[in-house]
Amino acid sequence: MARTRPYRYYDTCQSVCPTCFQKVDGKILLYDDAVWMHKRCPTHGSFKVLMADDEAYYRMAREVFVKAPEMPARYNTKVDFGCPYDCGVCGDHEQHGCLCIVEVTDRCNLTCPICYADSGTHRTTQRDLATIERMLDAVVANEVEPDVVQISGGEPTIHPDFFAILDAAFARPIKHVMVNTNGVKLATDRAFAERLATYRPRFELYLQFDSFEKEALVDLRGADLRRVRRQAVEVCNELDISCTLVCTVKKGLNDHELGAIVDWGLTQPSVRGVTFQPIQHAGRAEGYDPGRDRLTLTEVRRGILEQSSAFTPDDLLPVPCHPDAIAMAYALKTAQGPLPLTSMVPRDVLLDGARNTITYESEPAVRDALFGMLSTAHGPESSAEGLRQLLCCLPSVDAPEGFGYRDLFRVIIMAFADAWDLDIRSVKKSCVHIAQPDGRLIPFETFNLFYRDNLEQERLAPIRARIAASREL
Repeated sequence: MARTRPYRYYDTCQSVCPTCFQKVDGKILLYDDAVWMHKRCPTHGSFKVLMADDEAYYRMAREVFVKAPEMPARYNTKVDFGCPYDCGVCGDHEQHGCLCIVEVTDRCNLTCPICYADSGTHRTTQRDLATIERMLDAVVANEVEPDVVQISGGEPTIHPDFFAILDAAFARPIKHVMVNTNGVKLATDRAFAERLATYRPRFELYLQFDSFEKEALVDLRGADLRRVRRQAVEVCNELDISCTLVCTVKKGLNDHELGAIVDWGLTQPSVRGVTFQPIQHAGRAEGYDPGRDRLTLTEVRRGILEQSSAFTPDDLLPVPCHPDAIAMAYALKTAQGPLPLTSMVPRDVLLDGARNTITYESEPAVRDALFGMLSTAHGPESSAEGLRQLLCCLPSVDAPEGFGYRDLFRVIIMAFADAWDLDIRSVKKSCVHIAQPDGRLIPFETFNLFYRDNLEQERLAPIRARIAASREL
Protein backbone atom coordinates (compact mmCIF):
# COMPACT_ATOMS: atom_id res chain seq x y z
CA MET A 1 0.00 0.00 0.00
CA ALA A 2 1.41 3.39 -1.05
CA ARG A 3 2.34 5.79 1.70
CA THR A 4 1.01 9.35 1.43
CA ARG A 5 2.01 12.58 3.11
CA PRO A 6 -0.57 14.41 5.28
CA TYR A 7 -0.80 17.32 2.84
CA ARG A 8 -1.10 18.15 -0.85
CA TYR A 9 1.92 19.69 -2.52
CA TYR A 10 1.00 22.88 -4.38
CA ASP A 11 4.17 24.71 -5.44
CA THR A 12 7.78 25.51 -4.72
CA CYS A 13 8.67 28.97 -3.49
CA GLN A 14 11.59 31.18 -2.60
CA SER A 15 11.59 33.17 0.61
CA VAL A 16 14.11 34.50 3.14
CA CYS A 17 15.18 33.27 6.54
CA PRO A 18 13.56 35.52 9.19
CA THR A 19 16.78 35.34 11.22
CA CYS A 20 19.61 35.92 8.71
CA PHE A 21 17.54 37.15 5.71
CA GLN A 22 19.39 34.87 3.30
CA LYS A 23 17.30 33.57 0.42
CA VAL A 24 15.94 30.06 1.10
CA ASP A 25 13.85 27.52 -0.78
CA GLY A 26 10.46 26.43 0.42
CA LYS A 27 7.23 24.67 -0.45
CA ILE A 28 3.59 25.74 -0.51
CA LEU A 29 1.48 22.97 1.02
CA LEU A 30 -2.29 22.50 1.36
CA TYR A 31 -3.86 20.82 4.36
CA ASP A 32 -6.86 21.34 6.69
CA ASP A 33 -8.36 23.76 4.12
CA ALA A 34 -5.39 26.07 4.75
CA VAL A 35 -2.21 27.05 2.91
CA TRP A 36 1.19 26.83 4.57
CA MET A 37 4.73 27.77 3.64
CA HIS A 38 7.43 25.39 4.83
CA LYS A 39 10.98 26.68 4.41
CA ARG A 40 14.39 25.78 5.75
CA CYS A 41 17.52 27.80 6.39
CA PRO A 42 20.74 25.71 6.52
CA THR A 43 21.88 27.76 9.53
CA HIS A 44 18.69 28.53 11.46
CA GLY A 45 16.51 25.54 10.71
CA SER A 46 12.93 25.10 9.54
CA PHE A 47 10.02 27.53 9.62
CA LYS A 48 6.32 26.88 9.09
CA VAL A 49 4.08 29.87 8.28
CA LEU A 50 0.34 30.10 7.66
CA MET A 51 -0.25 31.86 4.33
CA ALA A 52 -4.06 31.59 4.18
CA ASP A 53 -6.77 29.87 6.17
CA ASP A 54 -8.93 29.57 3.04
CA GLU A 55 -7.44 27.32 0.37
CA ALA A 56 -10.14 28.11 -2.20
CA TYR A 57 -9.56 31.87 -1.96
CA TYR A 58 -5.76 31.50 -2.12
CA ARG A 59 -6.01 29.37 -5.25
CA MET A 60 -8.53 31.74 -6.83
CA ALA A 61 -6.13 34.64 -6.28
CA ARG A 62 -3.26 32.79 -7.90
CA GLU A 63 -5.11 31.01 -10.71
CA VAL A 64 -8.01 33.28 -11.71
CA PHE A 65 -7.15 36.90 -10.91
CA VAL A 66 -4.19 37.11 -13.25
CA LYS A 67 -3.62 39.91 -15.71
CA ALA A 68 -0.73 41.07 -17.88
CA PRO A 69 1.85 43.00 -15.82
CA GLU A 70 1.85 46.77 -16.32
CA MET A 71 5.35 48.23 -16.54
CA PRO A 72 6.59 51.59 -15.28
CA ALA A 73 7.91 54.09 -17.79
CA ARG A 74 11.44 53.35 -16.56
CA TYR A 75 13.30 50.98 -14.26
CA ASN A 76 15.61 52.40 -11.63
CA THR A 77 18.08 49.63 -10.83
CA LYS A 78 19.68 46.77 -12.74
CA VAL A 79 19.16 43.08 -12.10
CA ASP A 80 22.30 41.92 -10.33
CA PHE A 81 21.96 40.06 -7.01
CA GLY A 82 18.44 38.76 -7.64
CA CYS A 83 15.08 39.52 -6.03
CA PRO A 84 14.67 40.87 -3.36
CA TYR A 85 18.20 42.31 -3.27
CA ASP A 86 18.05 44.67 -6.32
CA CYS A 87 15.11 46.89 -5.43
CA GLY A 88 14.16 49.94 -6.75
CA VAL A 89 12.38 48.93 -9.06
CA CYS A 90 14.56 46.61 -11.12
CA GLY A 91 13.82 45.25 -14.58
CA ASP A 92 12.71 41.93 -13.09
CA HIS A 93 9.79 43.53 -11.25
CA GLU A 94 6.36 42.74 -12.71
CA GLN A 95 4.14 45.69 -11.77
CA HIS A 96 4.29 49.47 -11.86
CA GLY A 97 3.39 51.52 -8.79
CA CYS A 98 -0.39 51.76 -8.52
CA LEU A 99 0.19 53.62 -5.26
CA CYS A 100 3.43 55.55 -4.69
CA ILE A 101 4.37 56.75 -1.21
CA VAL A 102 6.52 59.80 -0.45
CA GLU A 103 7.67 59.83 3.18
CA VAL A 104 8.43 63.43 4.16
CA THR A 105 9.42 63.00 7.82
CA ASP A 106 10.29 60.43 10.49
CA ARG A 107 8.89 62.71 13.21
CA CYS A 108 5.47 62.01 14.69
CA ASN A 109 3.29 63.47 17.43
CA LEU A 110 2.59 59.92 18.63
CA THR A 111 4.93 57.04 19.44
CA CYS A 112 2.77 54.05 18.62
CA PRO A 113 3.87 50.66 20.00
CA ILE A 114 3.09 49.32 16.52
CA CYS A 115 4.79 51.29 13.70
CA TYR A 116 6.40 49.73 10.63
CA ALA A 117 8.38 52.97 10.12
CA ASP A 118 9.61 53.17 13.74
CA SER A 119 8.63 56.86 13.71
CA GLY A 120 7.70 58.86 16.80
CA THR A 121 8.45 61.76 19.06
CA HIS A 122 12.03 60.47 19.45
CA ARG A 123 12.77 60.91 15.75
CA THR A 124 13.95 64.31 14.47
CA THR A 125 14.74 63.75 10.80
CA GLN A 126 12.61 65.33 8.12
CA ARG A 127 13.28 65.94 4.45
CA ASP A 128 13.57 69.43 3.07
CA LEU A 129 11.28 70.65 0.34
CA ALA A 130 13.89 70.34 -2.43
CA THR A 131 14.48 66.67 -1.55
CA ILE A 132 10.75 65.97 -1.44
CA GLU A 133 10.33 67.57 -4.86
CA ARG A 134 13.05 65.27 -6.24
CA MET A 135 11.13 62.31 -4.83
CA LEU A 136 7.92 63.51 -6.46
CA ASP A 137 9.80 63.92 -9.73
CA ALA A 138 11.10 60.35 -9.43
CA VAL A 139 7.52 59.11 -9.08
CA VAL A 140 6.46 61.09 -12.15
CA ALA A 141 9.45 59.79 -14.13
CA ASN A 142 8.40 56.21 -13.36
CA GLU A 143 4.65 56.62 -13.72
CA VAL A 144 4.32 59.65 -16.10
CA GLU A 145 0.84 60.45 -14.70
CA PRO A 146 0.83 58.73 -11.31
CA ASP A 147 -2.57 57.39 -10.32
CA VAL A 148 -2.25 57.87 -6.55
CA VAL A 149 0.58 59.49 -4.57
CA GLN A 150 0.40 59.28 -0.79
CA ILE A 151 2.23 61.85 1.35
CA SER A 152 3.30 59.96 4.44
CA GLY A 153 5.73 59.86 7.35
CA GLY A 154 5.98 59.81 10.36
CA GLU A 155 3.15 62.29 10.66
CA PRO A 156 3.29 64.49 7.54
CA THR A 157 0.90 67.15 8.86
CA ILE A 158 3.52 68.34 11.40
CA HIS A 159 6.13 69.01 8.70
CA PRO A 160 6.80 72.79 8.71
CA ASP A 161 6.48 72.89 4.91
CA PHE A 162 3.37 70.68 4.79
CA PHE A 163 1.25 72.90 2.56
CA ALA A 164 4.21 73.66 0.29
CA ILE A 165 4.60 69.88 -0.09
CA LEU A 166 0.94 69.60 -1.08
CA ASP A 167 1.36 72.46 -3.55
CA ALA A 168 4.38 70.69 -5.08
CA ALA A 169 2.37 67.48 -5.46
CA PHE A 170 -0.56 69.29 -7.06
CA ALA A 171 1.80 71.10 -9.44
CA ARG A 172 2.69 67.73 -10.98
CA PRO A 173 0.51 65.49 -13.18
CA ILE A 174 -0.68 63.35 -10.25
CA LYS A 175 -4.29 62.24 -10.58
CA HIS A 176 -5.05 61.80 -6.88
CA VAL A 177 -3.13 62.97 -3.78
CA MET A 178 -3.58 61.30 -0.40
CA VAL A 179 -2.21 62.25 3.03
CA ASN A 180 -1.56 59.50 5.56
CA THR A 181 -2.40 60.95 8.99
CA ASN A 182 -3.23 59.99 12.56
CA GLY A 183 -5.82 62.80 12.57
CA VAL A 184 -4.56 64.61 15.67
CA LYS A 185 -3.89 67.94 13.96
CA LEU A 186 -7.01 67.64 11.81
CA ALA A 187 -9.15 67.20 14.93
CA THR A 188 -7.56 69.99 16.99
CA ASP A 189 -6.60 72.75 14.53
CA ARG A 190 -9.61 74.28 12.78
CA ALA A 191 -7.62 76.65 10.55
CA PHE A 192 -5.46 73.76 9.39
CA ALA A 193 -8.53 71.67 8.52
CA GLU A 194 -10.17 74.51 6.59
CA ARG A 195 -7.05 75.08 4.53
CA LEU A 196 -6.80 71.34 3.88
CA ALA A 197 -10.33 71.40 2.44
CA THR A 198 -9.24 73.83 -0.30
CA TYR A 199 -7.34 71.01 -2.04
CA ARG A 200 -10.50 69.15 -3.03
CA PRO A 201 -11.44 67.26 -5.18
CA ARG A 202 -8.16 65.51 -6.14
CA PHE A 203 -7.41 65.01 -2.47
CA GLU A 204 -8.13 62.44 0.22
CA LEU A 205 -7.05 61.61 3.76
CA TYR A 206 -5.79 58.17 4.70
CA LEU A 207 -7.00 58.42 8.29
CA GLN A 208 -5.97 56.08 11.12
CA PHE A 209 -9.05 54.48 12.67
CA ASP A 210 -8.16 51.26 14.43
CA SER A 211 -10.85 50.68 17.04
CA PHE A 212 -13.79 51.99 19.04
CA GLU A 213 -12.24 50.60 22.24
CA LYS A 214 -9.78 52.23 24.63
CA GLU A 215 -7.75 49.09 25.32
CA ALA A 216 -7.06 48.39 21.67
CA LEU A 217 -6.01 51.97 20.95
CA VAL A 218 -3.64 52.05 23.91
CA ASP A 219 -2.12 48.75 22.75
CA LEU A 220 -1.66 49.90 19.14
CA ARG A 221 -1.15 53.67 19.53
CA GLY A 222 -0.07 54.19 23.12
CA ALA A 223 -3.01 56.52 23.88
CA ASP A 224 -6.79 56.58 24.12
CA LEU A 225 -7.60 58.30 20.82
CA ARG A 226 -11.31 57.53 20.63
CA ARG A 227 -12.41 61.17 20.89
CA VAL A 228 -9.70 62.43 18.51
CA ARG A 229 -10.58 59.89 15.83
CA ARG A 230 -14.29 60.66 15.91
CA GLN A 231 -13.58 64.40 15.89
CA ALA A 232 -11.36 63.97 12.84
CA VAL A 233 -14.16 62.20 10.94
CA GLU A 234 -16.67 64.84 12.07
CA VAL A 235 -14.40 67.55 10.66
CA CYS A 236 -14.18 65.66 7.36
CA ASN A 237 -17.97 65.37 7.26
CA GLU A 238 -18.42 69.06 7.96
CA LEU A 239 -15.80 70.30 5.47
CA ASP A 240 -16.53 67.63 2.81
CA ILE A 241 -13.00 66.18 2.90
CA SER A 242 -12.90 62.66 1.49
CA CYS A 243 -11.23 60.12 3.75
CA THR A 244 -10.44 56.43 3.92
CA LEU A 245 -10.42 54.89 7.38
CA VAL A 246 -7.27 52.83 7.93
CA CYS A 247 -7.39 50.07 10.51
CA THR A 248 -4.26 48.27 11.69
CA VAL A 249 -5.48 44.83 12.76
CA LYS A 250 -3.97 42.72 15.53
CA LYS A 251 -5.15 39.19 16.20
CA GLY A 252 -7.21 38.89 19.39
CA LEU A 253 -7.18 42.66 19.95
CA ASN A 254 -9.40 44.44 17.44
CA ASP A 255 -10.21 41.78 14.86
CA HIS A 256 -13.70 41.46 16.37
CA GLU A 257 -14.45 45.07 15.29
CA LEU A 258 -13.94 44.73 11.53
CA GLY A 259 -17.63 44.64 10.67
CA ALA A 260 -18.50 47.42 13.10
CA ILE A 261 -15.92 49.73 11.50
CA VAL A 262 -17.26 48.96 8.00
CA ASP A 263 -20.86 49.53 9.07
CA TRP A 264 -20.02 52.79 10.87
CA GLY A 265 -17.97 54.03 7.92
CA LEU A 266 -20.96 53.49 5.64
CA THR A 267 -22.94 56.00 7.73
CA GLN A 268 -20.34 58.78 7.46
CA PRO A 269 -20.76 61.13 4.46
CA SER A 270 -17.03 61.79 4.06
CA VAL A 271 -15.84 58.19 4.32
CA ARG A 272 -15.08 56.61 0.95
CA GLY A 273 -14.07 53.27 2.41
CA VAL A 274 -12.07 51.30 4.95
CA THR A 275 -8.62 49.76 4.50
CA PHE A 276 -7.59 46.94 6.83
CA GLN A 277 -3.88 46.25 7.30
CA PRO A 278 -2.83 43.22 9.36
CA ILE A 279 0.37 44.01 11.26
CA GLN A 280 3.53 43.60 9.21
CA HIS A 281 6.39 42.43 11.43
CA ALA A 282 8.67 45.37 10.63
CA GLY A 283 9.91 48.48 12.37
CA ARG A 284 8.56 48.76 15.93
CA ALA A 285 6.22 45.93 16.95
CA GLU A 286 6.02 45.88 20.74
CA GLY A 287 4.23 42.85 22.16
CA TYR A 288 3.71 41.31 18.72
CA ASP A 289 4.76 37.70 18.14
CA PRO A 290 4.85 36.88 14.39
CA GLY A 291 4.02 33.24 15.09
CA ARG A 292 1.25 33.75 17.64
CA ASP A 293 -0.27 37.03 16.42
CA ARG A 294 -0.04 36.76 12.62
CA LEU A 295 -3.26 37.50 10.74
CA THR A 296 -3.60 36.49 7.10
CA LEU A 297 -5.61 38.29 4.46
CA THR A 298 -8.15 35.46 4.38
CA GLU A 299 -8.70 35.64 8.14
CA VAL A 300 -9.43 39.37 7.91
CA ARG A 301 -11.69 38.76 4.92
CA ARG A 302 -13.64 36.11 6.81
CA GLY A 303 -14.00 38.46 9.80
CA ILE A 304 -15.46 41.23 7.64
CA LEU A 305 -17.93 38.86 5.99
CA GLU A 306 -19.02 37.30 9.30
CA GLN A 307 -19.34 40.58 11.20
CA SER A 308 -21.06 42.75 8.58
CA SER A 309 -23.88 42.08 6.14
CA ALA A 310 -22.65 44.76 3.74
CA PHE A 311 -20.78 42.31 1.49
CA THR A 312 -20.89 38.67 0.41
CA PRO A 313 -17.92 36.42 -0.43
CA ASP A 314 -18.51 37.14 -4.13
CA ASP A 315 -17.93 40.86 -3.45
CA LEU A 316 -14.60 40.83 -1.62
CA LEU A 317 -12.17 39.64 -4.29
CA PRO A 318 -8.44 39.68 -5.09
CA VAL A 319 -7.02 42.78 -6.75
CA PRO A 320 -5.46 41.52 -10.01
CA CYS A 321 -2.34 43.71 -9.93
CA HIS A 322 -1.24 42.04 -6.65
CA PRO A 323 -3.82 39.35 -5.87
CA ASP A 324 -1.85 37.61 -3.11
CA ALA A 325 -1.66 40.75 -0.97
CA ILE A 326 -4.72 42.89 -1.71
CA ALA A 327 -8.46 42.23 -1.75
CA MET A 328 -11.18 44.76 -2.51
CA ALA A 329 -14.95 45.18 -2.55
CA TYR A 330 -17.02 48.04 -3.94
CA ALA A 331 -20.49 49.20 -2.96
CA LEU A 332 -22.79 52.07 -3.78
CA LYS A 333 -24.12 54.09 -0.87
CA THR A 334 -27.90 54.32 -1.29
CA ALA A 335 -30.79 55.52 0.85
CA GLN A 336 -31.71 51.87 1.39
CA GLY A 337 -28.19 50.96 2.50
CA PRO A 338 -25.07 49.70 0.70
CA LEU A 339 -25.52 48.07 -2.69
CA PRO A 340 -22.64 45.61 -3.24
CA LEU A 341 -21.38 45.67 -6.81
CA THR A 342 -18.93 42.89 -7.52
CA SER A 343 -21.43 40.08 -6.96
CA MET A 344 -23.47 41.46 -9.87
CA VAL A 345 -20.97 39.72 -12.12
CA PRO A 346 -22.15 36.14 -12.77
CA ARG A 347 -19.72 33.74 -11.12
CA ASP A 348 -19.19 31.59 -14.22
CA VAL A 349 -18.38 34.74 -16.21
CA LEU A 350 -15.76 35.76 -13.70
CA LEU A 351 -14.17 32.34 -13.30
CA ASP A 352 -14.55 30.88 -16.80
CA GLY A 353 -14.05 33.92 -18.97
CA ALA A 354 -15.77 33.89 -22.37
CA ARG A 355 -16.96 30.28 -22.35
CA ASN A 356 -20.69 30.92 -22.64
CA THR A 357 -20.91 33.30 -25.60
CA ILE A 358 -24.62 32.72 -26.13
CA THR A 359 -25.85 33.99 -22.76
CA TYR A 360 -23.24 36.67 -22.11
CA GLU A 361 -21.99 38.08 -25.37
CA SER A 362 -19.95 40.74 -23.57
CA GLU A 363 -18.13 38.41 -21.16
CA PRO A 364 -14.61 39.58 -22.09
CA ALA A 365 -15.75 43.18 -21.57
CA VAL A 366 -17.29 42.27 -18.19
CA ARG A 367 -14.09 40.62 -17.06
CA ASP A 368 -11.92 43.50 -18.28
CA ALA A 369 -14.18 46.11 -16.67
CA LEU A 370 -14.21 44.25 -13.35
CA PHE A 371 -10.44 43.81 -13.34
CA GLY A 372 -10.06 47.48 -14.19
CA MET A 373 -12.28 48.54 -11.31
CA LEU A 374 -10.49 46.29 -8.81
CA SER A 375 -7.38 48.40 -8.50
CA THR A 376 -5.72 50.47 -5.81
CA ALA A 377 -4.91 53.05 -8.50
CA HIS A 378 -8.21 54.90 -8.33
CA GLY A 379 -9.11 58.45 -7.48
CA PRO A 380 -12.53 60.09 -7.75
CA GLU A 381 -12.93 60.15 -11.52
CA SER A 382 -11.36 56.80 -12.34
CA SER A 383 -13.34 54.95 -9.65
CA ALA A 384 -16.66 56.27 -10.89
CA GLU A 385 -15.76 55.72 -14.54
CA GLY A 386 -14.59 52.15 -13.86
CA LEU A 387 -17.91 51.39 -12.20
CA ARG A 388 -19.86 52.88 -15.10
CA GLN A 389 -17.94 50.67 -17.53
CA LEU A 390 -18.66 47.59 -15.44
CA LEU A 391 -22.38 48.29 -15.06
CA CYS A 392 -22.73 49.06 -18.75
CA CYS A 393 -21.35 45.60 -19.53
CA LEU A 394 -23.86 43.77 -17.34
CA PRO A 395 -27.28 42.70 -18.61
CA SER A 396 -30.22 44.64 -17.11
CA VAL A 397 -28.06 46.68 -14.71
CA ASP A 398 -27.95 50.44 -15.12
CA ALA A 399 -25.62 52.95 -13.52
CA PRO A 400 -27.66 55.32 -11.31
CA GLU A 401 -28.18 58.79 -12.65
CA GLY A 402 -25.73 61.38 -11.38
CA PHE A 403 -23.70 59.09 -9.14
CA GLY A 404 -20.09 60.01 -8.41
CA TYR A 405 -17.22 59.41 -6.03
CA ARG A 406 -19.30 60.43 -2.98
CA ASP A 407 -21.61 57.48 -3.66
CA LEU A 408 -18.84 54.87 -3.75
CA PHE A 409 -17.57 52.86 -0.80
CA ARG A 410 -14.72 50.38 -0.96
CA VAL A 411 -13.24 47.93 1.50
CA ILE A 412 -9.60 46.99 0.98
CA ILE A 413 -7.44 44.45 2.76
CA MET A 414 -3.70 45.05 2.36
CA ALA A 415 -1.63 42.22 3.83
CA PHE A 416 2.01 43.19 3.38
CA ALA A 417 4.50 40.34 3.66
CA ASP A 418 7.42 40.32 6.08
CA ALA A 419 10.45 38.06 6.54
CA TRP A 420 8.24 35.25 7.83
CA ASP A 421 5.76 34.90 4.98
CA LEU A 422 7.70 36.54 2.13
CA ASP A 423 7.07 34.78 -1.18
CA ILE A 424 9.41 36.22 -3.81
CA ARG A 425 6.99 35.22 -6.57
CA SER A 426 4.42 37.51 -4.96
CA VAL A 427 6.88 40.32 -4.18
CA LYS A 428 7.56 40.71 -7.90
CA LYS A 429 3.93 41.86 -8.26
CA SER A 430 4.03 44.46 -5.49
CA CYS A 431 2.22 47.61 -6.65
CA VAL A 432 2.81 49.85 -3.60
CA HIS A 433 6.17 51.59 -4.01
CA ILE A 434 8.06 53.98 -1.71
CA ALA A 435 10.03 56.82 -3.34
CA GLN A 436 13.60 57.50 -2.26
CA PRO A 437 15.73 60.68 -2.53
CA ASP A 438 18.18 58.84 -4.82
CA GLY A 439 15.46 58.21 -7.42
CA ARG A 440 14.62 54.61 -6.54
CA LEU A 441 11.06 53.42 -5.97
CA ILE A 442 11.14 50.38 -3.73
CA PRO A 443 8.29 47.89 -3.15
CA PHE A 444 6.72 48.38 0.27
CA GLU A 445 7.45 44.86 1.54
CA THR A 446 11.13 44.83 0.68
CA PHE A 447 11.62 48.45 1.75
CA ASN A 448 10.68 47.63 5.35
CA LEU A 449 12.70 44.42 5.19
CA PHE A 450 15.94 45.65 3.61
CA TYR A 451 15.99 49.36 2.76
CA ARG A 452 14.47 51.50 5.53
CA ASP A 453 16.86 53.62 7.64
CA ASN A 454 20.18 51.69 7.96
CA LEU A 455 18.89 48.26 6.95
CA GLU A 456 20.54 48.37 3.54
CA GLN A 457 23.94 48.49 5.24
CA GLU A 458 23.11 46.26 8.18
CA ARG A 459 21.20 43.46 6.45
CA LEU A 460 21.68 43.78 2.73
CA ALA A 461 25.33 44.75 2.30
CA PRO A 462 26.66 41.51 3.89
CA ILE A 463 24.36 39.39 1.71
CA ARG A 464 25.43 41.21 -1.45
CA ALA A 465 29.09 40.85 -0.43
CA ARG A 466 28.68 37.08 -0.01
CA ILE A 467 26.97 36.79 -3.40
CA ALA A 468 29.74 38.82 -5.05
CA ALA A 469 32.44 36.69 -3.35
CA SER A 470 30.83 33.46 -4.50
CA ARG A 471 31.00 34.69 -8.09
CA GLU A 472 34.76 35.11 -7.81
CA LEU A 473 35.35 31.52 -6.75
